Amino acid sequence: MSARFQAEHTAIAGLTLLTRSRLGDERGFLSRLFCGEELAAFGWPGPVLQVNETGTALKGTVRGMHFQHAPFAEWKLVTCVQGRILDVAVDLRQGSPTLLRHVAVELSADNCRSLLIPPGFAHGFQALSDDVRMIYTHSAPYRAEAEGGLNPEDPRLAIAWPLPVERLSARDQAHPLVTSEFEGLIV
Repeated sequence: MSARFQAEHTAIAGLTLLTRSRLGDERGFLSRLFCGEELAAFGWPGPVLQVNETGTALKGTVRGMHFQHAPFAEWKLVTCVQGRILDVAVDLRQGSPTLLRHVAVELSADNCRSLLIPPGFAHGFQALSDDVRMIYTHSAPYRAEAEGGLNPEDPRLAIAWPLPVERLSARDQAHPLVTSEFEGLIV
């Protein structure tokens, strides 16, 4: 167990919920968002190759479900630094006993939690508050030609979004529904 990160294994093997320790006093606090050396114990494979920040203005907005195909499949550490979200990861790994199952967890600026997502998962979230800001740490750079996605309202995924789905982008609405022929991703 790491001094800065407490791990909680989820119902899907390889998907880890992390809680960051905060060090603080009357002036404020420090919370380590990423440490490759410590996160290696939970599966992180090596260097960070990309860090992204997103902002979501309005509560109810859904973004996702996104993933990268091999050879650009990536580890992703998702952290909410302002507001609250329901973060969702769907297992798409070929041969996985939990194929098409998902884990949904609340991440917020207050609860100091991050979701560590290995390759072979689709990821998305719903803003549970206005003015959400998130930090994504990636083990591989984004490649448009490797991008994939699933429709976040696909009944086969059975994601129970807590609020009505709003402001879904045209791109996310156009993601396909999962068919009975889907066997998963090779990662």
